[in-house]
Amino acid sequence: MDFEQAHCTFMETHTNERAGERRGRMLRGHNYAEKLFLQNVWWPLFESLEQLHPEYEVYDWNRKSQFLDFAFLPASGSRFGIECDGFQSHVKEMDREKFSYAFNRDTFLTGMGWKRLHFSFDDIQQRPEVCRMLLQLALAPYLARSTAGGEKLLSAEKEVLRLAWQIGRPLQPKEVTDFIQINFRTARKMLNSLSNKGLLQPVPGGRGTRSYELKPMHPDQSW
Repeated sequence: MDFEQAHCTFMETHTNERAGERRGRMLRGHNYAEKLFLQNVWWPLFESLEQLHPEYEVYDWNRKSQFLDFAFLPASGSRFGIECDGFQSHVKEMDREKFSYAFNRDTFLTGMGWKRLHFSFDDIQQRPEVCRMLLQLALAPYLARSTAGGEKLLSAEKEVLRLAWQIGRPLQPKEVTDFIQINFRTARKMLNSLSNKGLLQPVPGGRGTRSYELKPMHPDQSW
């Protein structure tokens, strides 16, 4: 299924699940910028729109209804609110009261367990690779999956994955030994284990494998 087909199915599914103002808000709010975010940023990373909810309703401390551009609700139980912010509507047309409320709302949602991610429309349109890099960095620790056989990741293995996400390039055993203070043989064994679990992939070089890089992840993968 290509993006256009997936997006049509995505919109049809969420439209049919809603009624009243929630349905109207989705049809009014999901426009060019939001679709472009999905096309330029989300789809190239995941090739899926599962567990993503457009124009998702939340409430502030006064029980006032608000809508997030997207809510990403993976199986791990984490909650991400994603906003596509245009300069004109989110900065130039914002008065002091709205400015204060926007910050207070984000802080309130953070207190309620949401993780808030903001992307500018200019970056979504002109520099989507930057958005993809930042999105992957933000989501990756919450999407590292259990293995197909149900085996859970060890704490040290999670630290190795975090290191790989942080440096953003192929990871070498020497970097692992320095990061978590283990010997070289143990580091190679751990990298090979993560490769066998489908989280890293070897990068051939010289006399065999010298480094490992992250494998693309699907959004329904979780610890």
